[in-house]
Amino acid sequence: MAQSGDNSKTALVEGLNGLLADHLALYFKTKNFHWHVSGPRFRDLHLLFDEHAIEIRDQIDAIGERVRKNDAMTLTSIGSVAKNTQIKDQDDATLAPEKMVEELRDDNQKLVKRLKELKKLAEEAGDNATDGLLDDWTDMAEERVWFLSSTLK
Repeated sequence: MAQSGDNSKTALVEGLNGLLADHLALYFKTKNFHWHVSGPRFRDLHLLFDEHAIEIRDQIDAIGERVRKNDAMTLTSIGSVAKNTQIKDQDDATLAPEKMVEELRDDNQKLVKRLKELKKLAEEAGDNATDGLLDDWTDMAEERVWFLSSTLK
């Protein structure tokens, strides 16, 4: 039984570190788009991307602290983020605004999927605190998907 508990805790910590990597990568990508968006919808998208970046940034510390509260180590470098994220880099500073919105929508959808997978892992590990936080983080990511999807209509 203890082995199973150890395995579920290990799986949860790995998932949390993946979530941490996704948030760090998505934060930077969202700020990148915030800085480089241009065109007729500049103001609206510039402000929307900044709001989203701030929300994502504000979750980063809480995710890292959940890893530490599970007596494990967090990611330690840009390289460890790159190895653990599912968010792809976007270095094209001239990307069309619609493409930026589409890419952020898709990335946030990936985040929602990871969050829902983590919910199961938190339950299996008996980590009620992480379980509760995941509900809030999922709601925030789903709202970002909704805003970005609605912007494309």
